[in-house]
Amino acid sequence: MTQAPLTGGRAVPSTRLDRLWHLGRATTDLAAGIGVRGLIDLARRGNGQSNPIELSPETFQRLADRLAHMRGAVMKMGQLMSMDGSDALTPEAAAILGALCNRAEPMPLSQLAPLLETEYGKDWNRRFRRFGFNPVAAASIGQVHRAETADGRHLALKIQFPGVRESIDSDMDNLSLLSRAIGMMPKGMDLKPMLDEARRQLHQEADYAAEADALDAYRRLVGDGADFLVPAVHRDFSTGRILAMDFAEGIPIDRLAETAFTREERDRAANLVMTLVLRELFEFSLVQTDPNFGNFLYQTDTGRVVLLDFGATHPVPPAIVSGYRDLIRAAMAENREAMHESAIALGFAREDAPREQVEAMLDLMRLSSEMMRHQGLYDFGASDLFKRIYDRGQQLYEEGAFSQLPDPSSMFLYRKFLGAFMLCRRLRARVDLPLLLDPYL
Repeated sequence: MTQAPLTGGRAVPSTRLDRLWHLGRATTDLAAGIGVRGLIDLARRGNGQSNPIELSPETFQRLADRLAHMRGAVMKMGQLMSMDGSDALTPEAAAILGALCNRAEPMPLSQLAPLLETEYGKDWNRRFRRFGFNPVAAASIGQVHRAETADGRHLALKIQFPGVRESIDSDMDNLSLLSRAIGMMPKGMDLKPMLDEARRQLHQEADYAAEADALDAYRRLVGDGADFLVPAVHRDFSTGRILAMDFAEGIPIDRLAETAFTREERDRAANLVMTLVLRELFEFSLVQTDPNFGNFLYQTDTGRVVLLDFGATHPVPPAIVSGYRDLIRAAMAENREAMHESAIALGFAREDAPREQVEAMLDLMRLSSEMMRHQGLYDFGASDLFKRIYDRGQQLYEEGAFSQLPDPSSMFLYRKFLGAFMLCRRLRARVDLPLLLDPYL
């Protein structure tokens, strides 16, 4: 064995009763934080159509810790709905959900060993020359272990937390109640479509057989070239709760922001990711929608980007593809009428919205497309565009301009674009977006 057995980490609550108990503890923390007056106000809210309750930083910390311990749907919602603190969430909700994004804990050996025996059989260890008990990564749905098989293959084993798949529906129902309590969304905005889409996506991500198929399909589309590497699936070591694939070396892509790496490396990585995002939408019509930086590795020796985690892979309907093409064209041409029509088609705007809200939204969209209109290399490191977008978005939020959520399929695709732009900013990279967009427009 290459590592000592894992001793740290708290057991993942694996039964519905256990998970309900932990959420109950979170609710107790919430109740203690808001007091009797807050509880009375909460009881009078009905469907949550009022201002969010006020919580102290200490209460937020306890609540986030309780929810992070549960992993699964609760933690995944934090990853889906918080992005750099600038989504259309209340600041309080963004604080909780943002804290959940990087709080994954590994499961202890007392849970890992029985799971391996259930999936691989009593003498499972004989199938391996080496097995690393300490995970190399842990997230909301499972954790990843490195192993060498008896016949010499080097694998990454993605092992699902016990009970997570079975608890998705009950977790989402309970999270819906909690979201109304803390006022996740602006007044008048219906959170249900987002929760329904998150529920569907979580069921998909917990289906490792479907992820294996998506990984194979994506690998065929990307090919085996000098720019990207998609690990191959190993079906004989994959089960319903374990996904086995090639172990790929590389560093987390956002580490290229460190001073040890050159500007050329940062530019190459950012341009490859942006190129891939456009190919996903306009060529593949198949998009890995999770914008987490952890889904990308960079190989400094080969210059290739390694693509990981295909649980959130979705086909894109032709209407959405054409809608984004029309929106990008209109934004680059600064055609406000066409931008408005495209925004309605994609669900980002209502036809009956007040004119002042429409104009404010179009101003924000024009601002957001600045890098698409810039001729030549756009220097994300020298730009304050994200601050300007955030400041303007906060102003519109406070004015009540965000009164609806777009169609979930558009929303998560939008977040993929946002994640790619944020990576460019993190790497302080230079990207010629009009040049990359030209073949598709």
